[in-house]
Amino acid sequence: MKLPVNLDSVCLETTLADWLGVMREFAVEAVVVLGPDLFGGREDRQVMAVYPPGILDAAHALAESDDFGASWRESDAPMVAWQHIAKTEQLSSCAWRLQWLAHGLQSLVRVEFSLPAGRAFECFLFSPREFNNRSEAAELVWSALNIWPVVRRGISQSRCNLTRRERECLTLAFHGLTARASAEQLKCSDRTINYHLANAMAKLKVDNKMAAIQRACWVGAI
Repeated sequence: MKLPVNLDSVCLETTLADWLGVMREFAVEAVVVLGPDLFGGREDRQVMAVYPPGILDAAHALAESDDFGASWRESDAPMVAWQHIAKTEQLSSCAWRLQWLAHGLQSLVRVEFSLPAGRAFECFLFSPREFNNRSEAAELVWSALNIWPVVRRGISQSRCNLTRRERECLTLAFHGLTARASAEQLKCSDRTINYHLANAMAKLKVDNKMAAIQRACWVGAI
C-alpha cells in the first residue's frame, strides 16, 4: 500500500487525512492514536491524534476505558489486535463501543508502538464493516507501520514545542552522554548544553534530566 505522504511533513491532520484516503479501499473511515498522559498515572491515556474530527468524543471514550492500555500490555498480548466491535460480549455495558457503533463503525484494528516504562502509543483503525480475513487486517497493520514515523513526528510537534537543539541535547543525554561529551559533539560549551536541557525540562514540566528524557520519549520527541 503506497502512501502519498511527504516524509518531511509535520502537519498531523493533513497526514492523517492523506492516510485515511489511501485506506478507504479497505473501508477504513477513522483513525485514532492514543498515548500516555504525561501528567497522569501509568494507565492514563490521552487522545494524541484523531481523524476525522467528528469522532473526537468517541476517541475520548476509548481513551478513558480500561480496554487495551497498560493492562493489555501486562497480559503479554500481541501488539496487534483485530476486533469486530458489534460481536463483543457485554456490549451494552461498554460505553466506548456503543459510541463507535453509533458512528456506524463496527470493526477495529489496533497496532501498539511500545514506549519506555510500560507506556505505548496505540493506533486504532476503524471500519464500518467486518473484515473478511486476516490478510485485510495485515494490510492495515503494514500501513500503520509504514506511516508511523510521520505520524509520530506530527504528534511530537503538536504536543510539545521543543526546539531542534533541545531535542538534540535530550537525545544525546538519552544515549548516556554527559554535558561535556554532548558539547564536544555539538561543538558548543557545557553551559550551552545545560541551558538547552534546562529549557527542555521547563517545557516538559519536570525538575530533572531523566524525567525530561522519559517524557520526551512519551510524546515522540526522541
